Amino acid sequence: MHLLVALEDSEPGWAALEFACAEHADDDMTVLHAIDPTNSSYGEVAHLGPSELLEHRREDAAELLADAEARAADEGCSIETAVAVGQPADAIVDYAAENAIDLIVVGSHGRSGFSRVLLGSVAERVARQAPVPVTIVR
Repeated sequence: MHLLVALEDSEPGWAALEFACAEHADDDMTVLHAIDPTNSSYGEVAHLGPSELLEHRREDAAELLADAEARAADEGCSIETAVAVGQPADAIVDYAAENAIDLIVVGSHGRSGFSRVLLGSVAERVARQAPVPVTIVR
């Protein structure tokens, strides 16, 4: 089995990785971080141009995925890592479809009601659009 773990630097994101390592330590596992080029919440400096901003986000993603490799190793789990650029739910679904993924594991912030409608839910969109089963971890 080949798992795809969608990772963002958040408590639910790390919980998804921990779950995947605990339940699927012997399976092939790819940890994917999606860089959303339209998200302005990264806190970058306004003077960066689009290509510089994307490069800055790629460097942040590399650090995040290096941390994921270390945490996975601590759990006795071996992972591959990947970065995709695009709206996170679409990037996750596309990666799964293009890379023979059997299961997607994604963390959920557990938003409900108005905040979910207003902000959307990556986990919910992935679950609706994915070509394979999805495990949502809180």
